[in-house]
Amino acid sequence: MEGALSILSKEKQQDGPLLRVEGLSKFYGGRIGCADVSFDLWPGEVLGIVGESGSGKSTLLSCLAGHLSPDRGEVIYAGRDTVTMPEPERRMLGRTDWAFVHQNPRDGLRMGVSAGGNVGERLMAVGARNYGAIRETASDWLGRVEISPGRIDDRPRQFSGGMQQRLQIARNLVTGPKLVFMDEPTGGLDVSVQARLLDLLRGLVRDMGLAVIIVTHDLAVARLLAHRLMVMKDGRVIEAGLTDQVLDDPQAAYTQLLVSSVLQV
Repeated sequence: MEGALSILSKEKQQDGPLLRVEGLSKFYGGRIGCADVSFDLWPGEVLGIVGESGSGKSTLLSCLAGHLSPDRGEVIYAGRDTVTMPEPERRMLGRTDWAFVHQNPRDGLRMGVSAGGNVGERLMAVGARNYGAIRETASDWLGRVEISPGRIDDRPRQFSGGMQQRLQIARNLVTGPKLVFMDEPTGGLDVSVQARLLDLLRGLVRDMGLAVIIVTHDLAVARLLAHRLMVMKDGRVIEAGLTDQVLDDPQAAYTQLLVSSVLQV
């Protein structure tokens, strides 16, 4: 992780943040979804968001990704405020610069379309039209996520849960997005499957230089993937810092409870 942070430091000197969030808030009537959240995310950086169920981390992720409209605040991506951006522009960002990996891969795949078709659709959404080139790229990406290219014509429903998640990752990353939102990407998988998926994600994030915002209830996942960590409680960020620093020397009482596994997250 130290080498990665060194690289990030060089990138920070050269460019501004890829994403700047200022005072982001979302309310459900009198209940706080998230409140006054601010942070910067730099190219190639992985930010983990942790907290118990109902802490606001999923609401925050949905607001950042444009799935929910915040009640106030700014989300500045590459100099543009995505909160006030026209909906067609925001949808285009979701096909080009952004990607979203769901906890349940069925939410991010078309189950009636072949594995190759799922990957190919993302390519076609950004203008690819040559069938042979699309199929070749899809086959290559199946191999990259450890799915046999010989299964390119199989439907996702014929795959295991772990394979479906790897297929969703291929579908999302094939166009080389700059920012990836991940919502509990290892949730619901067996421990051995989780380990393989984490190794795969770490390699892809490193090799592609992706900026990632990952929501997870699993602190071990956060430690493996995230450079920085934000801890949320009741919709607010109560502690933030370098991942190892937060997990090894938590300052907030709530974070101490999380780390000691007193709370069920």
